[in-house]
Amino acid sequence: MAFVRVCALSELEADTPKRVEVDGTPISLVHTEGEVFAINDICSHANVSLSEGEVEDCAIECWLHGSSFDLRTGKPSGLPATRPVPVYPVQIEGDDVLVSVTQES
Repeated sequence: MAFVRVCALSELEADTPKRVEVDGTPISLVHTEGEVFAINDICSHANVSLSEGEVEDCAIECWLHGSSFDLRTGKPSGLPATRPVPVYPVQIEGDDVLVSVTQES
C-alpha cells in the first residue's frame, strides 16, 4: 500500500472537512474524535463534494440532500443515498498526514 503525504496535521481544523487529491482521487479529510479519516469526496447519490458538508458524530453530511456517511466505513445512514463511498487508510507521521488510495494485491 503506497501512502502519499496530503497535508500537515496542523492544517486540519477539528470537525471541518478539507478536500485533497491523491492520484486523481478527490478525498475529504476529517479530523474528529481524535482521529483523521479519509473518505471519497464525491457523494454516491448526487455527485457533489462531501467536503462542503457538516461533520457530526463521526459522519459527514452531504450539503445537497442531507445524506450522511460514516467516516469509518463510508456507509450511508439515511436516504436518499443508498450506496457507500470508499474510505481510505490514513497514517500520521509526526505532523504529516498520509493517505493510501491503492488496494493491496
